[in-house]
Amino acid sequence: MTARLQFDQADDGVWQALFDAFPDSVLLVDARGRIVRANSAAAALLGYSMDELQRLAIEALVPDAVRSRHAGLRHAYQGAPTRRPMGLQMELSARCRDGSEIMVEIALSPVKAAGQSFVLAAIRGIGEYPRVKQALQRARHAEAIAQMGRLAVDSGDSADVLRQTPQAAALALDAPAAALFVLDADGRRVECAGAFGPALPLPDAAELAARGVLRGPSAASGMAQRLSMPLADRGRIVGALEVHATEATALGADAERFLASLASLVTTVLQRVASEAAQRHGQRLEAVGQLTGGIAHDFNNLLTVIQGNLQVLEDLPSVSADALALDLVSAATRASRRGAELTAKLLAFSRRQMLQPRAIDVGAMLHPLAALLRRTLDARIRIEVDVAADCPPCLADAGQLESALLNIAINARDAMPEGGVLRFAAARCEQTPPQADASAWAHGGVALRVEDSGVGMSDAVRARAFEPFFTTKEAGRGTGLGLATVHGFLHQSRGAVALDSRLGEGTAVTLYLPSPPQASVASATTPAAAAVVPKGLSVLLVEDEPEVLRVVQTFLSQWGCEVRACASAESALDAVASAPAPFDLLISDVMLGPGLRGDQLAQRMRELRPAMPVLLMSGYADEMQTMALP
Repeated sequence: MTARLQFDQADDGVWQALFDAFPDSVLLVDARGRIVRANSAAAALLGYSMDELQRLAIEALVPDAVRSRHAGLRHAYQGAPTRRPMGLQMELSARCRDGSEIMVEIALSPVKAAGQSFVLAAIRGIGEYPRVKQALQRARHAEAIAQMGRLAVDSGDSADVLRQTPQAAALALDAPAAALFVLDADGRRVECAGAFGPALPLPDAAELAARGVLRGPSAASGMAQRLSMPLADRGRIVGALEVHATEATALGADAERFLASLASLVTTVLQRVASEAAQRHGQRLEAVGQLTGGIAHDFNNLLTVIQGNLQVLEDLPSVSADALALDLVSAATRASRRGAELTAKLLAFSRRQMLQPRAIDVGAMLHPLAALLRRTLDARIRIEVDVAADCPPCLADAGQLESALLNIAINARDAMPEGGVLRFAAARCEQTPPQADASAWAHGGVALRVEDSGVGMSDAVRARAFEPFFTTKEAGRGTGLGLATVHGFLHQSRGAVALDSRLGEGTAVTLYLPSPPQASVASATTPAAAAVVPKGLSVLLVEDEPEVLRVVQTFLSQWGCEVRACASAESALDAVASAPAPFDLLISDVMLGPGLRGDQLAQRMRELRPAMPVLLMSGYADEMQTMALP
């Protein structure tokens, strides 16, 4: 039977009153480890009734993890009982009736009474201590950050990390609702990247973009407090992580610090998402660019043959005297020119066109261009030009820049079927724009903005505007290469292009071009000096495409040149060695099939005939730019 201390009824009531008056939980345990007396504080702390508690073995209150060792520890204490006060810096837990565990401090005291040995255990629950609660909460915060950090590193799906973030925040803060809001690239639309608990209202995009840390009442149903932490990427707000609580004081300073750490981690993930998207987009454009560049190069060869033969036909007496034949040749020539324009666009998009950059006075270019557009565009379109007084020159290919501006102007005209305003503006740009080549911006640059008051673009259209072959025009009215060629030209010029548009509010395209290292400015329309071919010029012509070779040879012969045609670099070297007199000029394609390339042939010729001029031809701009001739 369980040992009991024997008191008369009056004494027993006094002792129980003393037990109950003690503020901590008190248990009196006999030598066999049975609880013989307890107070009401112990019953309340451990979840038992008084009767249940006073029939238990003390091991029933010991957590499962240490229960097997507790009996040995208890016997060792009984062998040498001493007073052990609380606060020994030991982490102890007690098991409650429902199986849960609570953190406690325990003080032990030996008791001798009625010839028996007992142990008096004073138990204090410390889980409600402010410092303990704070330590536990911070530990939960640290664990949540660590778990999300591991997920961000290990997960191949960044979107999954974003989806799980609100749940991690809510569970760590004991909050019923949380959401992650993200702004799109233009900062105009808010998306919910993840949510936990009841749905929270989407914030306004403009308000979110200007928001800092926000703490205050919640507008969500059933919620009392909101804590919103902005996601800042290089000084720009890109979203917010919000937690809502049902109590007005639930989210304090510790919650704010935790949410700031989690928001910083999420921003890193968003940067990775943007980087991965940009990389995929760049790889896709590069693949398309390589394909289109190769097609354009081959198509150029075909057009050279077509246009050359048409020009020869046009000059024949039998054709020039026949009106119908002339009309047919003219129609074919116009079609071939359209093909050449398309080829030029493909080369521009693939960044393989040959550029001739020079310093350009932007104002001197824009005013004549605006005058031309006033004569050619719809009269209902008002054209304005605004060039800042301190606008520096830009470094670009004048012809390609004019072509880019015309492309944008034509798109603007189509977006304003009832008329409107087309405005050109140019100003100094000191900072290197995103995606531009920073090494080219040592002297600053120019921001050239073209705005229209047209119908604007939807988010879906704006996201694809620079993609090649994408067009919103009906079949036959657009190639989808207009803005794609602008994009290719700007990046080949070591600048950048930005698009800003919204449905019903018009479109603005900004071209960023670097400034030249010196202020020498060339006119955008400086005419080239007329070339004169001397009669009897001895030309060594090297071209591996037979049709192209024949066309070029025909033109040179018509100009009075004496032409020696070769299909390879090796045969050209043999021709030089066997020629009775040196040639006056070498003209060669760069790509010559098997054997030596054109630039390698030119170097050999420099060794054999140092005084002979060399003219190299190519359909690939990068071939010409990467060659280094002595």
